[in-house]
Amino acid sequence: MGSGQRRRRFPSTHRLGDGLVVAVLGMMALTTALAQPAYRAGDAAAIRLNYQLYCQGCHAPTGIGSASVPRLEGHMGNFLKSRDGREFLVRVPGAATSVLSDGDLADVLNWMLLEFDANAVPENFVPYTSAEVGLLRQSPLNEVNEYRLKILAEINQTEIE
Repeated sequence: MGSGQRRRRFPSTHRLGDGLVVAVLGMMALTTALAQPAYRAGDAAAIRLNYQLYCQGCHAPTGIGSASVPRLEGHMGNFLKSRDGREFLVRVPGAATSVLSDGDLADVLNWMLLEFDANAVPENFVPYTSAEVGLLRQSPLNEVNEYRLKILAEINQTEIE
């Protein structure tokens, strides 16, 4: 530009551009936050490690279980259809007597539901909390298989009605 020419300015345009960038970045952050499950309260890597250390030995890396250990994959979410079923997931001996803290166990249970049976987790699911787990694990189950069958029969009956 020559010395006699004035540079044309568009003051409202650059402010609009800055505001647009901020808005887009904000929306991207919000979208990322909403894409993360609200009930993965802890660090996902730490939660997975707790599953690997304290649950995977019986339930396998993918939650398929074994001949004597029930499958979590594709089945765990069914227990959320009743209060007794929800409590059952905490009261099974492997969970109730685990060395995990109440909060860590709540995180692992919430993670397992998402990891192994997300399609069955109801939209109105309330994540397990440390307080709930702490209360329920005080009454571990003894007759697990019988109680499990009873709960599943009740859930199936409710679904038929």
